[in-house]
This record gives sequence, C-alpha cells and structure tokens, in this order.
Amino acid sequence: MITKDNYQPTAPNWWTGRIDGVDSDLLRWHQVVQVTNLLQATLPALQPDQKGIALLGFACDEGVRRNKGRTGAVEGPAALRKAMANFPVHFNAQTILVDAGDILCVDGELENAQQVLSQVVKTILTAGYLPLLLGGGHEITYGHASGIRSFYAGKQRVGFINFDAHFDIRILSEEGPSSGTGFWQLAQDCRCTGEPFQYLALGIQKNGNTRQLFNIAGEEEATYVSADAFHLQDKDTLFAAIQHFVSQVDKVYLTTCLDVFAAPFAPGVSATAYNGILPGGLFLQSYRSILQSGKVAGTDIAELNPSLDIDHRTAKLAAALIFEVVMEYSGAESSF
Repeated sequence: MITKDNYQPTAPNWWTGRIDGVDSDLLRWHQVVQVTNLLQATLPALQPDQKGIALLGFACDEGVRRNKGRTGAVEGPAALRKAMANFPVHFNAQTILVDAGDILCVDGELENAQQVLSQVVKTILTAGYLPLLLGGGHEITYGHASGIRSFYAGKQRVGFINFDAHFDIRILSEEGPSSGTGFWQLAQDCRCTGEPFQYLALGIQKNGNTRQLFNIAGEEEATYVSADAFHLQDKDTLFAAIQHFVSQVDKVYLTTCLDVFAAPFAPGVSATAYNGILPGGLFLQSYRSILQSGKVAGTDIAELNPSLDIDHRTAKLAAALIFEVVMEYSGAESSF
C-alpha cells in the first residue's frame, strides 16, 4: 500500500505555464489538470458521460542501475510534467485529467516499489481511469503490467506491446529484477497462472540484444519486428504484426522505451541508439493504430533521463507521445 514514505503527491503549484485566457478554446493543460493526493483522497468520481486519465509517475531508476545503465531517470516524471504543462486543451470538459503523484523507490527496494505501483494501477483502473504512467526506468513495466493483469484477471486476455530497441526479457540475476527483466518476469507470471504470454516488441536492434535474448524471446513465443522495418519503410510487415497481435488479445499494455528512437531525437536516455527509429510518419502511424484499437488498458513512457537530455528534446518527444494518448482516448483526435 502507499505510504508517506513511498508516495509523493504532486504539489498543486507544480503545474504552471503560459496563460492566454480562461475561455475553453484558450486553455492549456496546466489550467485544467486536477492534482490528487492519494493519501488523502480517491480519484474524482467519473460520471457516466465522462472519461478519466490518471497521470502517475514512477520516480525510480534502481532497475537501470542494476542493469548497469546510466542513472538519472528518477527525475523523468518531473521533467515530463514540465514538458506537458503548456499543451493546448483539445479535449472537452467530459475528459478529466488527473495528476495522481509519484510512486517512489525507497532505499533501492525495487521489488517493493513495483508492488506498490501494481496496486495503485489497479486502483486507477477500478476507478474507471486510464493509467498513463511517467517513467522512470523501464522497470516500470513489471509493476504497471502486473496491475493491469490483476485487474483483468480471469476476465480479459492482456497482451504486451513494447516499442524498444531491446527485448527486456533478461533472466533475473542475483541482484534481482532490473530495467531489463520486466517481460521475462511477466512471462513467468503467465506460466504460473496458465495464461499465454503474448508479447510484441517493435523496433528491436540486433546489435543491442545478445543471442541469448533472441533465444529467450523465441522460447517464450514472443513476436518482434526489427528496427529495419521502420528504416526501410516496410509498412506491410509492421502493420500486419500489429493488427494480428491486437486481434489476439482483449486488452493491451503499451510501453515505449525512449531508447528506441535515434539519438538526435532522444539523447536523454540510458543507452542511446545512433541507428534508432525516427519518430516520424511510420512510427506515428503504428503508434496511433494501437491507440485506435480501443484496447489500450494502460500505457507508459520509460527511460527519460533529464540529466543527459539536450535542449529537452527527449522530454518533448515523450510529452508528444502522451499528447497522442490523451487526444485519442478523449476522442479529440476524431473531432479534427
């Protein structure tokens, strides 16, 4: 459960930015976001005609440290909030945008932080909100996806989609889970409950994954599309993989590791990729196609490391992806 030690509410005055006016067509996100302290209150109750989106930070990079990466992603949620604050409001008053604060990793106890994250995600879903999580290292995956699986247990088939240069399917080391083990952990959980492990990785780099990782992905019957499909504009392969995968599940956990993108666009990550994919047309089409499926039960952005960012490029890219999620989920995209 959350406590004052493992949870930090967002200060009400954190959301600030430009003010053009207070008319509905002049508003920006910082003017409409509702800050909720989960230690003191529940998420605002949704009316039948309302949709809710809950922003939740995972201020943790202990998994990155264990994975021998460059730490600093613990500051990711704060940087993301700043990058989002001035976005224009294109959704109507029937969409409630809530900032539910940050889950913290206390004294390097990653396993506890992931358990708390899972519980809070389940609480968000129970309240009828879409969890939209702000990382933090990619250890966010296990806690977030576990919360979704717990909520839909026995009712819906949950599949996992990961935009990433890496499989993140490493076997646990003596140090325990890390930012690279999330999908291996989920595979083991699915095996224990007798459920199929349905995992699609998009943007995989051969020079970023050992043969063992490819072998494990094969053994777990994971599906992947390499970064070459994005580089070579192989739309048929990419969209066939996405459409087939989405048709096989009822709900989707969607995660985006920012190191999937080329270093000039995403310098602020633990492991930059000189040959990462471009955050342009083909990527946006694929990303939007998943959102438009109507099956996304929760989504997150991982590996934003502000200490390594240049001109806030990575934060702005991450925020733009969040904007896409909010636009699609609220129905605002269809009004343009």
